[in-house]
Amino acid sequence: MKKTIITRSFPAVELLIVLSASILGSFFLPMIFPTMTPSSSVLAAPAQLFGREPTKQDKTRLLSGKVLDGGDNPVANSVVYLTNTHTRSVKTYIVGPDGTYRFPALQPSVDYEVYAQSNSSKSRTKTVSQFDDRQQVYIDLKIENKSK
Repeated sequence: MKKTIITRSFPAVELLIVLSASILGSFFLPMIFPTMTPSSSVLAAPAQLFGREPTKQDKTRLLSGKVLDGGDNPVANSVVYLTNTHTRSVKTYIVGPDGTYRFPALQPSVDYEVYAQSNSSKSRTKTVSQFDDRQQVYIDLKIENKSK
């Protein structure tokens, strides 16, 4: 008996259809593929089992950096704001004495805007572009003291 393999992609799962004599396939197959013959069976497995490499959408990225003053000294207790430009949701991070911040698990297909604020002073807004394919992005944010 001749066997034919057909694959069909769905998010995170690929269906593998093996045409052969099967009672189970004759029950489930018409619900999934109405045009297939009743002598088919369906197996489902994660896409990684079919040898497909993870795509860019399967990965996340990390944004980290330091908040510094005009003399390149860390600015403790400043707040870093990260805005998802697609949803406009904002995440915040309060830096420690070393001035470092960290935003893990960012979606690579979204642009982000990041800036820092301490008291009444604010850094310039920087953009993390979806076209930047780095897994780890490092951005220093400089807060200049306002002179009165």
